[in-house]
Amino acid sequence: MDIGARLQQVRTSKQLSQRELAKRVGVTNSTISLIEQNKVSPSVSSLKKVLDGIPISLADFFTLDLEAGSPDNPFYALADTPDVGSDGVHYFLVGQRVAKRQMCILREVMPPGTDTGQTMLAHAGEEGGVVVSGEVEVTVGDQVRVLRAGEGYYFESRLPHRFRNLGDAEAVIVSANTPATF
Repeated sequence: MDIGARLQQVRTSKQLSQRELAKRVGVTNSTISLIEQNKVSPSVSSLKKVLDGIPISLADFFTLDLEAGSPDNPFYALADTPDVGSDGVHYFLVGQRVAKRQMCILREVMPPGTDTGQTMLAHAGEEGGVVVSGEVEVTVGDQVRVLRAGEGYYFESRLPHRFRNLGDAEAVIVSANTPATF
């Protein structure tokens, strides 16, 4: 692992200059510069001292996924939306870096013939969504409707519900529900 490059990425993601970090830690800015250039290899205790000035723990420093962006970054590239689906239905989660999400936003991709299962779903909260492409049969309680691109739904999630793609084409839905379920 390139400690220097990682330190620089973490520091800049927190919008800290080398000078500001050095001031917080009580070292010269040339010390921070030398570490970031890998010209000086800090001891664990020295690195911890520098990281305390950011602040970030040693564990977080070494495990933070810098490619996905910082927790403060509100934008999510396609690669930053993990698939949390199952049984052929894909649920691409937006907002995985948010520690205490209050809602769940998904891009749902349903290949032809897939559904959310024989058992109706029911849970606390509310959910809504819009069909972006294809068509999806949505069952909420005893109501059933086939929704096409541009049409949507919104209901209390405690009502038994189910989604099925009965068409010949992939269906895509953008949905949100509370509380966050993933």
